[in-house]
Amino acid sequence: MDPETFAWLLTEPGQQVLTRATDAYVDAGADPVRAAAAIRRIEPDPERSSATLTQVQLRSRAVAKFGDDAVRMYFTPDALEQATRPRVADHRAARLVAAEVGTVVDLGCGIGGDLIAFARAGLTSAGIDLDPVRVAVAVANLAALGLGGAVQVADATTIDVAGFGAVFADPARRGARGRVFDADGWTPPWPFVTDLLRGRAVVKVAPGIPHDLVPDGVEAEWVSERGEVKEAALWSPPLATTSRRATVIGTGGLASITAEDDPYADLPRPVRAVGEFLYEPDGAVIRAGLVTAVAAGVNGGLLDEKIAYVTSDASFRTPFATSYQVLEELPYREKPLKAALRERNIGVLTIKKRGVDIVPEQLRKRLALKGDETATIVLTRVSGHGTVLLVRPF
Repeated sequence: MDPETFAWLLTEPGQQVLTRATDAYVDAGADPVRAAAAIRRIEPDPERSSATLTQVQLRSRAVAKFGDDAVRMYFTPDALEQATRPRVADHRAARLVAAEVGTVVDLGCGIGGDLIAFARAGLTSAGIDLDPVRVAVAVANLAALGLGGAVQVADATTIDVAGFGAVFADPARRGARGRVFDADGWTPPWPFVTDLLRGRAVVKVAPGIPHDLVPDGVEAEWVSERGEVKEAALWSPPLATTSRRATVIGTGGLASITAEDDPYADLPRPVRAVGEFLYEPDGAVIRAGLVTAVAAGVNGGLLDEKIAYVTSDASFRTPFATSYQVLEELPYREKPLKAALRERNIGVLTIKKRGVDIVPEQLRKRLALKGDETATIVLTRVSGHGTVLLVRPF
């Protein structure tokens, strides 16, 4: 979609076509071929009809990420995929408000997902992006939601950010060949990011960022939503409150665990025998290297020094891990395991694994179970030895 076509979409005739196209898409049962034919009858211009159909489809997809706001917003396919989820963006904005930041500039604002969160948190914000279509979309999204904020086309590396209370940056990590894993290949590149982190800045990075790449004094925060790790964020020293943090956002709210919660940071990792309960730490906790903090929180230890499973004799409900009761240990070898599962009349099996070279889907197929019961097993190592645990979530 080019800027001219998007500008037309915002006009009164464009909005009328968009409304009618939405109805046509619903009437077609979300069938893109039938919907495209119906929309071409409404708007014969191929560029405009294609852009309209794309917008209707993107709004439908965006509901999962943006909820009710999606039906009023505008998107491009790649920018929708890259946009921060609202609850994650809201958390970041709330941290900036708590740090008494009044103004923020978003370098690489995309379609404005973070700008929306900043505005709703009461921050005065401005957005910068190299892509004129994304800038136009961000402006339209702020207007559609009745929010303030300035957005302009510019090269982030040329912007004087001295007048802002904080800088937010989300470097592009995709190139023509897909994801760029080398930080020096980001846009803007890693040296620019490290310069930002000398001031008051927060930078969104890939969850897989190596710990040794994080500059001294910078807080690295890994964030998950509903069990899925969404991002890591680097908070510069003036905004940092710890060295490492895992923030878990779930249906019940938000919780954080930090390096200060880990009594084993400078001690040997606590390894112990299997207890009555097993805890599977959230991905953000694992990325942040805070598994032993979870172990301390449940009065437990690790099944293996190098594997992120925690065990305890005590029952806890924690936002930082999925909890299981250990029912019994089953044979690790496949043939006796199959016999044990059949003996228990198990037909539907959830297989979880960590630290062992097993593909759950392939193992499930080979087991060929046909019972009436459901079960969950965990395949892992206990003090270096392959082990199968029959567990029950709670």
